[in-house]
Amino acid sequence: MEMDTGHPKAMTEAVRSVWLVEPLEGVGPLRFGMLTSEVRAALPTAFELSSFQADPHYPWICGLQFGFSPATPAVYAYFDSDGLLYCVTIDAAHGPQVTLHGLELTGHDPDALEEQLLELPWSADHVSYGPRGNPGINALGLVMRAQETDRGLRTRPVLVARGWADRCVDDYEGPIPECEWLGREWPQLGRSEHLCGVGDEPTWPHGWRPPF
Repeated sequence: MEMDTGHPKAMTEAVRSVWLVEPLEGVGPLRFGMLTSEVRAALPTAFELSSFQADPHYPWICGLQFGFSPATPAVYAYFDSDGLLYCVTIDAAHGPQVTLHGLELTGHDPDALEEQLLELPWSADHVSYGPRGNPGINALGLVMRAQETDRGLRTRPVLVARGWADRCVDDYEGPIPECEWLGREWPQLGRSEHLCGVGDEPTWPHGWRPPF
C-alpha cells in the first residue's frame, strides 16, 4: 500500500494513500487550526469540489469538499466561526486510508471495524455510542460513521480538534456538523436505515438543506 501523508494522489478502491491520525491534532497533511488557504495548500493535487453551509443551527460553520479526481468527493473539511479547521471527514469509498495506531478506519465493514475498535486494549473502555448508535472515542476526537458505497455499507471516519472533542460522539449536542449525521445510520437492530438526505425537506432552520 502506498504511503503518502503529504501529497495525495489519485486513488481507487484498491489503492489509497495512507494518512496517519495524530489524535486531536490532525490527520495526514491536515492540521486542526489551519485556515482555508492553508488547507488548500496542504492538498496541492486535490480539486476543491464545493463549499457549503454544514449545519442548519450554526450557519457560520463552513464545509469544503475536496476530491482527487474532478467529480469524486474524498475529503470534507469543516471550519469554525473563526475560519479555522476543526473537523475532517474521510469519504468511505474514495478517501485516504486513515490509520490510527495500525487500525485502518476507512472503507471497512462497520460490524467488523466496531469489533476491532472494541478489542484494542487502550480503547475498549473508552468507546461510547451516540444517540443514533455511532461508535467513537471522545478522548481521541474520533467518531465512526457508516456510508453507502458501491461495495455496500462502509466506514467513514470523522475526526475533530482537541477543543471540540468533548462529547463529539453525541450527535445531538456534539460539535460535528449536522450534515455528517445524515444519510445511512450505523447498523443496529431495530433502527431505521436512513436519516434524511438530499431531496428530503424537513423544517430545517434558515431554509437549510443537506448538501450531500
